Amino acid sequence: MKLRIFVTLKPGVLDPQGRAIHKALGGLGFGGVNDVRAGKLIELDVADDTSDDRIDAMCRELLANTVIENYRIERV
Repeated sequence: MKLRIFVTLKPGVLDPQGRAIHKALGGLGFGGVNDVRAGKLIELDVADDTSDDRIDAMCRELLANTVIENYRIERV
């Protein structure tokens, strides 16, 4: 089973990478961009019988820092 894990910073958490991208876009002449938030996409190929609880545990324990990040799991 193929999974996509989207990891994003929680609202209110400073995003220096997003800020750098925003500044670079402006410098390249791309106006009208109000804000940028950067995140991660992690693709996993797991056994078909992997439980939802096990997948969630992978996210909580390694793939996302749940203090400052949210994650969303998508089955492909």
